Amino acid sequence: MMNQAKADTPGHVTVVGAGIVGACCAAYLQREGYAVTVVDRVEPGMATSFGNAGSISPSAVLPVAMPGMLRKIPGWLLDPLGPLTVRWSYLPWIAPWLLRFLRHASRDEVARVATAMRALMEPVFDDYERLLPQGEFRTLIRRNGCLYVYENQAELDAARWTLDLRRNLGAAMDLIGEDEIRQLEPALARRFRIGIFAPDNGSTVDPSLLVNAVMAQVFANGGEFVRAEVKDIEMAPEGPTALVTDQGRQPLDRLVLAAGAWSAGLARKLGAVVPLETQRGYHVTFPQAGIEVNRTVMWNKRSVFVNPMRPGLRIAGTVELAGLKAKPNYARADRLADIAGELFPDLDRSKPSRWMGHRPCLPDSLPVIDRSPRYPGVVFAFGHQHVGMCSGASTGRLVADLMVGRASSIDRSPFSVQRFARRLAA
Repeated sequence: MMNQAKADTPGHVTVVGAGIVGACCAAYLQREGYAVTVVDRVEPGMATSFGNAGSISPSAVLPVAMPGMLRKIPGWLLDPLGPLTVRWSYLPWIAPWLLRFLRHASRDEVARVATAMRALMEPVFDDYERLLPQGEFRTLIRRNGCLYVYENQAELDAARWTLDLRRNLGAAMDLIGEDEIRQLEPALARRFRIGIFAPDNGSTVDPSLLVNAVMAQVFANGGEFVRAEVKDIEMAPEGPTALVTDQGRQPLDRLVLAAGAWSAGLARKLGAVVPLETQRGYHVTFPQAGIEVNRTVMWNKRSVFVNPMRPGLRIAGTVELAGLKAKPNYARADRLADIAGELFPDLDRSKPSRWMGHRPCLPDSLPVIDRSPRYPGVVFAFGHQHVGMCSGASTGRLVADLMVGRASSIDRSPFSVQRFARRLAA
């Protein structure tokens, strides 16, 4: 049973979800004076946030749906180890969502989504810094840039429009040559002739540790964590009154739904039908890499990120559409290990760990950060696709604005849950 809110607080908020988004929501709500309880079926930072690639990049604003994707669908179905694949058994279920997803793969839509995401993510380092002691912030978060690598001019030319789009939105994307690539990352294979260096980007040394560092501040400020699986929500005419969990009933005052890929069913109960899908991602981590990698490296052609972390050198990426219940296909992680060897020829690939997690994605790649259309004491914060770590702190700040009824520093309308209601009605 949760504690009642203290008399000198504006109330109590229950946050469902203990990933990076839920943790940051809880922390920012405490800054407004709310008492908070976080509820999740696993310990903080141990679900999707655990296996994140660790990138914290204000320039990572591009949606998942991109121009030219339609012609790639046959290849997705035929290559189970490709950058994006759809399991045949899941195709009947995913097909309607996939069609909606592809409708957003135009240049106009990409520019619209990127503009909204840039506004959300540009202040992310400042937003994290507000939540962490200075020493922990500097230990857990690096601001040493991201290196994008290309084998030839044709690869760079294929990416030019998206690079220019990000530059036009204020991101520094600096063209560098072979010598500068070698200076930045000597261990990289010699196959890479051209690079783009994004100096304003960064990463975390451990996504799970970052979540737990934020949660440690929540606990220090009187917050609570309840490990429980939410089975249902008790409702009254004025709104939700309690969570029904496998550990008992949890009374509610106000509620934030930040349960990632598991949010759709609860959102429906709370007045919103959202086309939420899981884009399953894999990683492989090499605990004794035997090489020095200094920063995040992205190989654009393979759609993978490499990040040096405390647990080891991690390579993560790709998308698998197979739903929440299908067993992992760890051959996809093994394929990532092969790609890592192509990137870094001297990498010690022994004793790797493999992982699969669920990235919550909506067809337009924009998260929902909004009030429930039916219950004013409920705020939604889910659907952050591949950039939960890049946008978690900024989302927490916007959720606090919504809860107290304050105007935000950015336009929140692109993140409205009502955008789906309008499309469904149309």
